[in-house]
Amino acid sequence: MGITTSQQLQNYYDVFRDTEVAYTKDVLRTLAVDPRQIYVKCNGSQWPCIINSTSFQMAKIIVGTKGGAFAAIAKKDAPPVSIRFYFVQQHDQPISFFITGRVTEVAHYMNSGDLAIITITFTQRPPDDLIEKIGSMLEANSNAIRRKEDRIIITDDVKRRLNISKEETIIFIQNVPRRCILRDISFSGAKVILLGIEKFIQGKEVLLRIHFDEPDEIITLRGSVVKTSPVENKAEIIYACLKFDEASVPTSYKIRINTYLTTMKKNILNAAQQEQATKDTQAAEKKVAEQRAAQAAAQNEQSNAEQTQADAAQPAQEQTAATEPQTTVQEESVPQAVSEEEVPEV
Repeated sequence: MGITTSQQLQNYYDVFRDTEVAYTKDVLRTLAVDPRQIYVKCNGSQWPCIINSTSFQMAKIIVGTKGGAFAAIAKKDAPPVSIRFYFVQQHDQPISFFITGRVTEVAHYMNSGDLAIITITFTQRPPDDLIEKIGSMLEANSNAIRRKEDRIIITDDVKRRLNISKEETIIFIQNVPRRCILRDISFSGAKVILLGIEKFIQGKEVLLRIHFDEPDEIITLRGSVVKTSPVENKAEIIYACLKFDEASVPTSYKIRINTYLTTMKKNILNAAQQEQATKDTQAAEKKVAEQRAAQAAAQNEQSNAEQTQADAAQPAQEQTAATEPQTTVQEESVPQAVSEEEVPEV
């Protein structure tokens, strides 16, 4: 399972807060719950119990009416109690934690006088590990209905993402094992290639086995052949389209298909957002460049206008200077002084 973000965990909590999950054998196996490690704790003592169902708000446990657990927690005004959850991990340490709550209902289990079912309402939000495990399972069950026809074509990349060890596998047709090759899979069915004759395979009940890694498991899918067609230029090799029995599809298979589909959807959305962000950035950069170019053009135009105006004014100034009359100062004749000798006598 991929890394779950805090936003996804909050979404699980908001959407599936009140959804109650019954702990069937399939659910116990899918969640990897060890039922022998489930305990109820009260007043410093703890007792083993059977987990019947849980939601993100409460849990229902089954205890014997003659044991210490019933005597401690079924009485009126019982003190706070805690439930211990225990999940096994294939290649890692097990996950274990307590959730505190208070007893809100006590009833006989299926009209039995020896067993009681006790409802414990949580007084705190469950740990993220529980929200992730139950939330991903509930989301897979929901999408198995909404997206049951979404086909996944088997390629090397798909095998790696789905942790399918190999596309060659075994299909049992009326309990007879045959080798086949996976071509596509979905929540509701699969398409395989196998050696056979169409009329002897059409409509037959089948069991398809698919080997997955991480965690390592072989999932068996019950269904029937709903359509066959010949492979072109291949004698006695046919395509067989399978429809699974929806009621018997293991939850672990639904989780694997859902994880792949939601991951691919997120990748597509992220790529689209990245592409849009790139387009927005390019558009913004283009706009800035256009504004700068417009400013530069305006400045250049203004400069050219000023230069043109200056060039037009210069000939006018030169013409004015050429036609303007020149004013010269002529020296006036000043009579020279006459000496006394030259003055004639009267």
